[in-house]
Amino acid sequence: MAGIAVIGAGTGAMAAAARLALAGHRVTVYERTETYGGAMRRFERDGFAFDTGPGLLPLPAVYRDLFVKTGKEPLEDRVELVQVDPAARHVFADGTEVSLPNASRAGVVAALDEALGAGAGQRWGDFLVRAREAWDRTRRPLLEEPLWPDWQVLAEREPYPAVPHKRLLRTRRAGTLAEVGAWELRDPRLAALLESHALAYGLDPRTAPASAAVLPYMEHAFGMWYVRGGLRELARAVYERCVARRVEFVFGAEVTRITEKDGRVAGVELATGDTADAEYVVAGVAPGTLSGLAPGARGEGAVPPQRGMPSRLTVLLALRGGRPEGTAHRTVVHARDRDAELDGLFGTAPVAASDATVTVLRPGDPALVPDTAHEAVTLTATVPAGGTGHGSVEDRVARMIGVADRAVPGLRERLLWHEVRTPADIERVTGAAGGAVPAPALAAAGGRLLHPANSTRIEGLYTVGGWSHPGGGLPHAGMSGALVSGLIVEGPEFRGSQ
Repeated sequence: MAGIAVIGAGTGAMAAAARLALAGHRVTVYERTETYGGAMRRFERDGFAFDTGPGLLPLPAVYRDLFVKTGKEPLEDRVELVQVDPAARHVFADGTEVSLPNASRAGVVAALDEALGAGAGQRWGDFLVRAREAWDRTRRPLLEEPLWPDWQVLAEREPYPAVPHKRLLRTRRAGTLAEVGAWELRDPRLAALLESHALAYGLDPRTAPASAAVLPYMEHAFGMWYVRGGLRELARAVYERCVARRVEFVFGAEVTRITEKDGRVAGVELATGDTADAEYVVAGVAPGTLSGLAPGARGEGAVPPQRGMPSRLTVLLALRGGRPEGTAHRTVVHARDRDAELDGLFGTAPVAASDATVTVLRPGDPALVPDTAHEAVTLTATVPAGGTGHGSVEDRVARMIGVADRAVPGLRERLLWHEVRTPADIERVTGAAGGAVPAPALAAAGGRLLHPANSTRIEGLYTVGGWSHPGGGLPHAGMSGALVSGLIVEGPEFRGSQ
């Protein structure tokens, strides 16, 4: 039995803590804020409640596995999971709309053919077949196994089987997600549908590798899920599982240094000056924070810089009037000018708020509203880290509401009040510089979308969560917890779940 200090109470860190405690270790979690969950927070006012972090859960099997492995209890005994159907409604720049069924290839093909014209569904369906091949090739090394020592192999190989394309008398294959959209989907609306999955993670589809095709595939294959009461309920359930496994939580405890002795971790030092001995330390923190706690500790593998990475702007809307029956849970309103949006986010041009792609969440959950005569709606848009692009926050928010009016007619007239969560708020909660949000690990692209290994250059120190392997997103955070637990319990020979 070893003493283990976990820094941070994010979802990945708690997933690791629960598994390690089950293995018989004494686990203490030190969280600098006053609550658990990392970015998975909740805002309440006047009987309304909102998630201020993720609003939907892909790949719930990760958390089902966590609950079965740490207590032989189904996740569904702790939270109510609801499969979202349709998975999403899309409103394109030309006004075309389509609602895509959840986890139904035939249904998606039929819906796209009806909305976009004959052949559109087949092209998307054929793309999903190729995306599945990329998923099959990368699932284990990128999600279920510790980062390979020869991770450069993942950096150099493009796993997406791109279709040969004749261009300027040459046969070429798509190397980026944008090229997949242009050369294989051949419809700007299908391209926007594809690219929106990358944009949601702050990735530029013009430079994101074709292997980013796994992002829409995950949604298609495993569906999108909502947790009744909001996704904060999932964080609560994981926290309670940790407590049941006798994990100790110390809130309001900021770790300022990871102590070492003879090249191995010895414990942690707190802002109060107190110290705690530990045979292992698991750090669920952003790279900049880790560098301050233990300089030079970062593990093998490429990591994107925090500064300059996109963040999110979230607007919480309290509306008068109930949610109409049959309303889609999620609507993606695509930017009218795709090039202007991408140039503003990833280039040097200032981004105009009217060029944003806005995701509108309308859960229809009685737990989130004071009564059936009101509705709680959440808007999110990708914005530059550390700011909101061109113009003030107020201007950006007003324009986002204007964009969302394309999905929620009469939105402005129904609005009672709104609250805003900016990149600065994300930075305060997570510690990531500029409120940057980590993307999932992806193969190819020279390794710039891989994340550092969970093991580090300091013996006994491990990293967990979105800024380490296998990257950002709720499923990936849960997987990182499983990987770290395996590395500590079974040692360096651990090769992942079988």
